[in-house]
Amino acid sequence: MKKYILIGLGGAIGAILRCFIRNTKIPVYKGEFPISTLMINLSGAFILAVILITANEIWSFNEEIRLGIATGFVGAYTTFSTMCKETIILMNKNLYFLAFCYVTVSVVFGLLFAYFGALSARKILSRLLKVRKEDEKAS
Repeated sequence: MKKYILIGLGGAIGAILRCFIRNTKIPVYKGEFPISTLMINLSGAFILAVILITANEIWSFNEEIRLGIATGFVGAYTTFSTMCKETIILMNKNLYFLAFCYVTVSVVFGLLFAYFGALSARKILSRLLKVRKEDEKAS
């Protein structure tokens, strides 16, 4: 039961954050490209990779906490369905090239952000663990 509460809590926080970012207007951008959703999904790919690498390879997170963060927060924060809807909207406006670019950038950069999230987590957390071990030896 606790895991469902944590997933729901994480989901509520992720959905609120997504809504906040989605409704934040970028003053210098006035085009048709759905930049807010792209930023949300790319940052979500990065965050999910960091969380999963941290939980699975570095520290052993409690399974319920990992589910609350990964499934709840990141799952509600990112939005594949909105990306699909926005792609259809672009296509309905005959902006086929822009729709193609949106999907391509979302997938390719999503994978890159996930890769760099995993890489970053491994580097940063391994350094933190190394410093912790050195501190323990010095004590």
